Amino acid sequence: MIRQYELVEIVKSYDPSADEDLLNRAYVFAMKAHGTQKRDSGEDYFTHPLEVAGILVGMHLDVATIITALLHDTVEDTLATLDEIEKLFGKEVTFLVDGVTKLSQIEFQSDKTKQAENFRKLLIAMSSDIRVLLVKLADRLHNMRTLHFVQSEKKRIRVARETMEIYAPLAERIGLHALKDELQNLAFTELHPDADQSILARLTFLREQGGGHLQPITAELKQVLEEHGIKSFIAGREKTAYSIWQKMQKKNITFEQLSDIIAFRVIVDMIPDCYRALGVIHSAYSVIPGRFKDYISTPKQNGYQSIHTAVIGPNLHRIEIQIRTKEMEKVSELGVAAHWQYKQGISHDGYQYRGLRGLLDILETAEGPEEFLEHTKLEMFQDQVFCFTPKGDLISLPHGATAIDFAYAVHSSVGDHSTGVRINGRMMPLRSELKNGDQVEIITSKSQHPSPTWERFVITGKARSSIRRFIRQQQRQQFIDLGKTLAQKAFRNEHLTFSEKILENAVEPFGVKSTEDIYASLGEGLKTTGELIRVLHPDHAVKTSSKKELITSETSRKPKEHALSLSGLIPGMAVHYAGCCHPVPGDQIIGIVTTGKGVTIHTSDCSTLEKFMDTPERWIDVDWNPESQDKESHVARIYTVLLHQPGTVASITAIIARENANIINMQITNRTEEYYEFIIDLEVNNLEHLYNIIAALRMSQHVLSVDRR
Repeated sequence: MIRQYELVEIVKSYDPSADEDLLNRAYVFAMKAHGTQKRDSGEDYFTHPLEVAGILVGMHLDVATIITALLHDTVEDTLATLDEIEKLFGKEVTFLVDGVTKLSQIEFQSDKTKQAENFRKLLIAMSSDIRVLLVKLADRLHNMRTLHFVQSEKKRIRVARETMEIYAPLAERIGLHALKDELQNLAFTELHPDADQSILARLTFLREQGGGHLQPITAELKQVLEEHGIKSFIAGREKTAYSIWQKMQKKNITFEQLSDIIAFRVIVDMIPDCYRALGVIHSAYSVIPGRFKDYISTPKQNGYQSIHTAVIGPNLHRIEIQIRTKEMEKVSELGVAAHWQYKQGISHDGYQYRGLRGLLDILETAEGPEEFLEHTKLEMFQDQVFCFTPKGDLISLPHGATAIDFAYAVHSSVGDHSTGVRINGRMMPLRSELKNGDQVEIITSKSQHPSPTWERFVITGKARSSIRRFIRQQQRQQFIDLGKTLAQKAFRNEHLTFSEKILENAVEPFGVKSTEDIYASLGEGLKTTGELIRVLHPDHAVKTSSKKELITSETSRKPKEHALSLSGLIPGMAVHYAGCCHPVPGDQIIGIVTTGKGVTIHTSDCSTLEKFMDTPERWIDVDWNPESQDKESHVARIYTVLLHQPGTVASITAIIARENANIINMQITNRTEEYYEFIIDLEVNNLEHLYNIIAALRMSQHVLSVDRR
């Protein structure tokens, strides 16, 4: 345990102007406040805040942060108050202690919603001052170092898992790579003890057999660089057990198949020396293709800079090499903490906050805590690609990101109105995956809006949550419009007066806040028009139709004067086309108000309609939008029996192509020596288009039968 005078001396050694009295006062205050409290290890509780302070002292952090570390558990676990702390240590320390206290009260639980909500609170708290997160990470590190003293295995696993999934990625986000490595290894030991012990045993064996050769390789690398006039400090290390296990899992290989378990850092004075050293190393040794990365010219979001390469080094050992300056090395180890060594602090607009700003952007657009956690967990574990705007601004994105991700990274409004993209001067689809160094120009239009299909082509949390947000807003408006139409139609059919003022009387009984909410609940199928009429007119007997009347009404080919037009209803939002019968324009159709979906459109002879005979209030007359029948494509399904002969499939696909239709899906449902049975899904304009295709297929000598069934 670090003594009081030792703590003060260390802080004064890197910050001569540090307030010695304030540090001494905080040490004594925390020690007295915790008194006789004990930890699971049996040690005095005060050893914990002292160890946390020691971790932060090792990062050369400012006095306010060190004092916060000493006091971080006093408000929650002792009789100390924030008012008392403010009187003794000032507003800055009080603000930080309060922030850490609030984080300490967040317990990540197995319940996904609660865990996600707590993670959201954590990000909000730490966004105000990054030092809150630094203290919390140091607190978590010491708790992980002493996790083996916790008796409950269930609790140990929970703490280890949230460390692996949340705290270690956050540490990496702000550049604390050494702290991140230790958190991951401690968590790995708890979560996968057998794998951990197995890897450590193999590393020990290699070490004893001289398999590592760290010293000889270090000496040879240093000599090669000195021969070319490059002064350097070189440090070699084995990769951690967790990083080795991760690579084994990712590549599905055994430990013995790993070729590079040692890595070397080459530390030089200036940036030009980095590139000179790279040239010398590549000249002296065979380069392993695909392993070069230049994070000096394109730094990571957390400010990390280095050149990465891999070579077949001395004695044919495959080794990874990282080349960087002394300043880059400091940032690599300490991340954002490096900027307090000279009392620089950090601007919220600086690169040190970029990683957190990305998560906070997701926070603003995600609908709920679960969606937020889903996106942030995914994004925190992704490698990165670096692309440029036409003006030369750097945009960092996860590996696998598309042009749509890029557009949303520039600004949410750019993403929402994207119509196309030029990548390196060439027009490309918005779904195109980006590569390092791409110059990306997003083309926008005020009339363009996100499509629901975009979500399939994006991987960043910001893009996904922004698309979902827009779709939710548009879908709600669709439900409102649909619900209003349904209400007006129902009241007209019942010969009842309808107005907004009358509808307001149903707001409270429906348990909603506005008439718009009533419309939305009707459009979404959460409530029925029958329920609405019964609330507003309890003495009115709502008309019900018999099974015969429903079928007769909907199969009638008479003009539907009061039918709901599908005009303006966007497929996939407030209207869905049933997959059981695949209606297309020209079919006689009926709408069923379906919970959570709006209106589902069926053909009037669809057998599925039998299921809805007991809920006639969900049946509505619908009609196609005549203006869009030839403009929009609809999915139709046909069933075919084809001769089992060479060229059969090619023949029918050619016929379909000649009829200007697109095949979405083909599925073999039965196969014999004589024939195939296929289900084919097609994009067609209308019923006439579909019948033309069927007629053309029936003319083929390869087709035994074809119908819609």
